[in-house]
Amino acid sequence: METKNRKLLLYGLELKYFIPIAMIIFIAAYLNALPNGIIGALAFMVVLGAILELIGNKTPILKDYLGGGATLAIFGSAALVYINTQPDYQFLPEELFTNIVTFMKSGGFLDFYIAALIVGSILGMNRGLLIKAALRYLPVIIGGVFLAVMFTGITGMLLGYGFKQAIFYIAIPIMGGGMGAGAVPLSKIFAQKLNVSSEQLLSTMVPAVTLGNAMAIVFGALLDRLGKQIPAFSGNGNLLKNNKLEEIPEEKEEIKLEIKDFGSGMLVALTFFTLGKLLSFIIPIHPYALMIISVAIAKLTGCIDKRYEEFAAKWYQFITKNFTSALLIGIGIAYTDLGKIIEACNLTYILLVFTTVLGAIVGTAIMGHLLGFYMVEASITAGLCMANMGGTGDVAVLSGANRMELMPFAQISSRIGGAFMLLLTSVLISFL
Repeated sequence: METKNRKLLLYGLELKYFIPIAMIIFIAAYLNALPNGIIGALAFMVVLGAILELIGNKTPILKDYLGGGATLAIFGSAALVYINTQPDYQFLPEELFTNIVTFMKSGGFLDFYIAALIVGSILGMNRGLLIKAALRYLPVIIGGVFLAVMFTGITGMLLGYGFKQAIFYIAIPIMGGGMGAGAVPLSKIFAQKLNVSSEQLLSTMVPAVTLGNAMAIVFGALLDRLGKQIPAFSGNGNLLKNNKLEEIPEEKEEIKLEIKDFGSGMLVALTFFTLGKLLSFIIPIHPYALMIISVAIAKLTGCIDKRYEEFAAKWYQFITKNFTSALLIGIGIAYTDLGKIIEACNLTYILLVFTTVLGAIVGTAIMGHLLGFYMVEASITAGLCMANMGGTGDVAVLSGANRMELMPFAQISSRIGGAFMLLLTSVLISFL
């Protein structure tokens, strides 16, 4: 949503054009006449995303404290699916949601979006900033994990839930890197050690991960608000304090872009994503982590011409500008199970999830401050992006916090940090 010459625009269109477009899309969706595949899925996601973004960014309290349009896009679309599954309230065809889920998951739209973000944002970074930030980032993650585990364990003990149970069934799954890379492999590790079924363990872990993700999104928006209230805590999207980039100067040249250069940037992003996938057949690490490492190496060694780095950076900006609200709709529909969140809503469980997310924020803020990071940015990337649901959670948290440029560090948390949690769990469960 934007305004131009005092006219309200949705997705860059005046209302007299956007409203007929929305009517066509929604009527087609209601009649199950939307085209299958990318056309129908993307059209519905773009239109609904633009509307919910406008409402969220205009609603008091929601826009100031809870993430505005980003939060409403995720939970509004999740609520739409949840309501539509109730027998008396089904008003949209199931095929609509199935098509969007397919587009997001096996269709690869989420991967397509994240590839553009990671590759473009890293190649668009100053090389000196990348070096200075990366060396101090892992200790910040560890600080967040430590306090998240301790806060939750102690709270679980005080509430009668159990110290070890709170750590293993709630804190570790939340901090473990999402569902596929976190809760699922964790349940298998626990099942092997505890002689119980992984399905039984997942029934406890999944609501924790889902509810933790929801809290992380809300806390991301609140931290953005805190940074505005206390400017000393926030770098406004910059991770490092006293970031004297002139210490490692980079030559800046004016690069004039043509339309075809966006296609070149897209190909660069897709190639690095494919390289990460290819390397994962040899190295047992998540493809996203390998993509991050390979792009960082390419940036640090300067093996890519600055023109092509700029192409990738502009492609990333194009994607985030045009498709973020649509992607958040897809996250709500395909990855946010509102039913599981509602099922988990008893006071003890909510408090344990809350202490996990709070511990992640406090631990990363303290350690980040000690190592020269801004506390808000450290808590968002190394804290909340460990406590959310991996790649989808990263997009949602950073969007709600208005810090999408920090996606490379968010992905380090979700992927490398998630792998670290699996190793840590394998050690801890043997002792506890």
